[in-house]
Amino acid sequence: MHVAVLGAGVIGVTTAWYLRQAGFAVTVLEREPAAALQTSFANGGQISVSHATPWANPGTPAKAFKWLLREDAPLLFRLRADKAQLKWALQFLQQCSAKHADANLIQMLNLGLYSRAALQQLRQDLGIEYQQQLRGILHFYTSASEFKAAVAPTKRMQALGCERHMVSIDHAISLEPALAPIAHKLVGATYTSQDESGNAHLFTKLLAQLCEQAGVQFLYDTDILSLTLSKLSTLKSAHYNDKAPHIDTVRIQTQGQSPRHLQADNYVVALGSYSPLLTKPLGVSLPIFPAKGYSATYQVNPDAPHLAPFVSLIDDEFKLVTSRLGDTLRVAGTAEFNGYNLSLNRVRCQAITQRVQQLFGQGVMTEAVDYWTGLRPMTPSNVPLIGRAHLGQVQHGSGNRSHSAANTDNRQRKFSNLWLNTGHGTLGWTHACGSAKALSLLMQGITPEVDFDFVATQQ
Repeated sequence: MHVAVLGAGVIGVTTAWYLRQAGFAVTVLEREPAAALQTSFANGGQISVSHATPWANPGTPAKAFKWLLREDAPLLFRLRADKAQLKWALQFLQQCSAKHADANLIQMLNLGLYSRAALQQLRQDLGIEYQQQLRGILHFYTSASEFKAAVAPTKRMQALGCERHMVSIDHAISLEPALAPIAHKLVGATYTSQDESGNAHLFTKLLAQLCEQAGVQFLYDTDILSLTLSKLSTLKSAHYNDKAPHIDTVRIQTQGQSPRHLQADNYVVALGSYSPLLTKPLGVSLPIFPAKGYSATYQVNPDAPHLAPFVSLIDDEFKLVTSRLGDTLRVAGTAEFNGYNLSLNRVRCQAITQRVQQLFGQGVMTEAVDYWTGLRPMTPSNVPLIGRAHLGQVQHGSGNRSHSAANTDNRQRKFSNLWLNTGHGTLGWTHACGSAKALSLLMQGITPEVDFDFVATQQ
């Protein structure tokens, strides 16, 4: 059984690994010259099960409105004449109710626990080293209102099996002494000892090499132009002539060559923010919109390395995360909804550096910084799309449990050989191994041992 995996980011490469281990022949298609050069290249580095609170929650609309005209806002919607953005924004607002937010938190937490265990097992099996730090993740708060808002989600996560706990300021500083200079600004903290951090790009690059050694074929510098429907499947009929829609080939163009068709038995869409562009012509509407995230990578000051944190941190007030990667400190976060624009906004970059100077100014060399931006594939609920593709609007998060006639009808019009592993938003690195492992099991007809609403799975 031959599977074509479309995309060689951390999601695509982990998918290729688990499929190959299950006995599939695998070909990975990627437009870049190597793996993990887009969204997986310079992310925040966290394996953060404890960061499961969805962006869509009751407090977000008011914050987003307040931030609307702030160029350096943690969450920035740029109003555009874009139907896709408007549709996504309306769906996002629908997910901001307390009921939906809690249901989506459960989904993300369950997948996070499953995925973290899968990564730990993979690391043990392969001995792979990717600048990982197994020191937990510490949320710290310099805003009393943000800390107060964190109490309920923390208790909820504890009840659901995540070992996130409230800790005193003194305890937080004992865990991460680099916070001592700002102790007077801290109002509280939470700590999750089993969370981790590591270099997602390095991990993906090394796993891609192991995939190749195991027989996976990678076609780099290859644009994915379109998916070709079987002649038995036609969009002229709402029911595809009563047959399950089927993909015959993927049309590709490798750099310097003419377009050609590649045929496989199954196809996995792992193209992140670009996934909806590929599936839309097939009649599959994916609720994904790109959220541009930023990161800054600083050299640790060799004269004062102890003043830069080793424990991975989450600065909830500014929506920034930090991870120690070798002799550098990676700081990432914020979300800018501005379509497929990849230009660096200097105001937003400088806002990150200003915060780093406030927190760890003596520990890092802020004049030696590499800024980066990437497009995170966000669903309105923050819950990724994993499972078999079907016609119409693909549901997500708590909406995936809908029993409406339209949703049931669409689920019955599943593709026979088109699969989804996309829409992971800010938690792609966290959810990568679990998503890939689960999808490989679904493709073998096995139900994964995780309580998660997989796409086109009857509830």
